[in-house]
Amino acid sequence: MASHQPIKPLKRPDLVAQEIKRLITEKNLSPGDRLPRESELQAQFQVSKGTIREALKSLEVQGLVSISTGPSGGGTIVKVPLDRTLQFMQNYLFFQEVTIDSIYAVRLMLEPELAAGAVPHLTEADFHALEHSISCCDPSHSHSDLLEQRREDVNFHDILAAANPNPFLRFTCELINEMIRQLIVFGNRTAQAEHRRFGAENVGFHGRIVQAARARDVEQVRALMQEHMASAARSVQRMKGRLQGRLILDADSLRRFRVETAPKPAKAAAKTASKRVQKPAAQRAAKTVKTVATPATEPVDSPTKPRRSTAKK
Repeated sequence: MASHQPIKPLKRPDLVAQEIKRLITEKNLSPGDRLPRESELQAQFQVSKGTIREALKSLEVQGLVSISTGPSGGGTIVKVPLDRTLQFMQNYLFFQEVTIDSIYAVRLMLEPELAAGAVPHLTEADFHALEHSISCCDPSHSHSDLLEQRREDVNFHDILAAANPNPFLRFTCELINEMIRQLIVFGNRTAQAEHRRFGAENVGFHGRIVQAARARDVEQVRALMQEHMASAARSVQRMKGRLQGRLILDADSLRRFRVETAPKPAKAAAKTASKRVQKPAAQRAAKTVKTVATPATEPVDSPTKPRRSTAKK
């Protein structure tokens, strides 16, 4: 008979943190609302000041509250940022066997539904951002290097994600996009012609998807995105893409690596699109991820640095 490890009881600060979460739910608190003062929480839960502070710190690490000091200090409810949630997900996936094939298998299932669900909600600002993304990653017209073009390939999908009203589907696809930015790389021997071919295929699919979306043809958008994802998976296999490193890059490291390098028109369009409620990805539509010799970029080798491997779309 298999032996079971005894369940360890939660520490007092962890129990208090759970009770504060319950309090947030019962009072229907939203981002921007303040928690009761430390002294009030002490009296309510009958614990020491140190225990309350540990509990609040735990909630801050989880991204649920921000803590300020001083006479008017205390805890304030905040919206959990995507990169913090991504970090927790990566910690779990660190011990799983994740492959490029498994990533693209999930994309093939989710991206068509994500794009189809976004169609009725796309605004003119969204279409402008999508079209600008296409022009930036077109290898036949763009003056951007191959690395920037592959970044824009993923940004296109971020803009669609921002327009989809389903928060769980949106989050899942944004998570996959971040994984692609960080971890999928190609070897230095992958010919630039292959990257250009991949880029041209993406531009073709993206253009047809935008055309169908402007016509509000949901079924055509779904069919095109399904074909696009199948084609992208074949291209990654042909180009011998691989996963670099393990899925445990810290969220704070992501913020250090992230820089704004996209042209101003794209940033302005994405900023307008991001004014919708609960659409964090649109703010990243004009942002890119850049690394310093560690995983966290797009999947193309820099033409000026042939020995460097970089991440992909």
